[in-house]
Amino acid sequence: MHTLRASLLIVSLAVAGPALAEYPDKPVTIVVPFTAGGPTDKVARDLAEAMRKPLGNQSIIIENVGGAGGTLGAAKVARAANDGYTLLLHHIGMSTAPSLYRTLPYKTLEDFEYVGMVNEVPMTLIGRATLPANNYAELLKWMDANKGKINLANAGLGAASHLCGLLLQSSLKIDMQTVPYKGTAPAMNDLLGGQVDLMCDQTTNTTGQIESGKVKAFAVTSTKRLTTPALRNLPTLDEAGLKGFNVSIWHGLYAPKGTPKAVTDKLNAALRAALKDPDFIKREEALGAVIVTDARLGGAEHKKFVEAEIGKWTPIIKAAGQYAD
Repeated sequence: MHTLRASLLIVSLAVAGPALAEYPDKPVTIVVPFTAGGPTDKVARDLAEAMRKPLGNQSIIIENVGGAGGTLGAAKVARAANDGYTLLLHHIGMSTAPSLYRTLPYKTLEDFEYVGMVNEVPMTLIGRATLPANNYAELLKWMDANKGKINLANAGLGAASHLCGLLLQSSLKIDMQTVPYKGTAPAMNDLLGGQVDLMCDQTTNTTGQIESGKVKAFAVTSTKRLTTPALRNLPTLDEAGLKGFNVSIWHGLYAPKGTPKAVTDKLNAALRAALKDPDFIKREEALGAVIVTDARLGGAEHKKFVEAEIGKWTPIIKAAGQYAD
């Protein structure tokens, strides 16, 4: 019996060894849990191109599986074969979905292998051009004088602007009238038209409007000031008095639970190589994104980061009482 078991083990290792060594020997699919054309889709397509060469010039296909705030696409990857050929590129929604959705078809910390973190996109607090306030100090005075009358736009439940708005209200201890839209474009259009007062959204969506003077910019949500010309003079909310305020829309790469370590190691090595690719760096800078260079590049540290993010957002979302079915 022992001899038979040993023989079977040798055979299984002989079969698995070459298979893992050859990975990937067919196209890899990265699932983006949002529709094509958005910031996450753009990051995924740029990353796929940068990872192709370190993965032996193998094709990497982007599959958009939008719906339910990103949970449909994430669920598809959680249920996929754990062979490394179906991956997930997701953003901060990976950490907010557990508290935003009453039922979730996957477990964020249990159903995935964490490959590594990709980037972070800071956000800006902006207002309609006709607001009487011209800087953050003046904005605080205006908000204090207009309690109960302030409209805060967002791009829908679970969107970056929604999450930033929740944290802003919690930190300021000021309730605002939240106005949800079906996307960033209609929310921005009403802000430009003066129908709403404020919005907190990604630099990828706001920098152009700030540069053109169509909106007023009051602060950034990163812990350090930004170097982008249109944003470099804006204070951080942390230095403006909201100590510890830090919101960024980060992206990470994931594989189904049980994907062999040899495969995730290859994927992590390819990710690290991609984040040093000059073309990828240039494209990310154009989006206002900051490429991750710290320990969160590793799967274990990225998982710890996501766990901490879940702990950060859960009480804020629960206190707001804003859930999706």
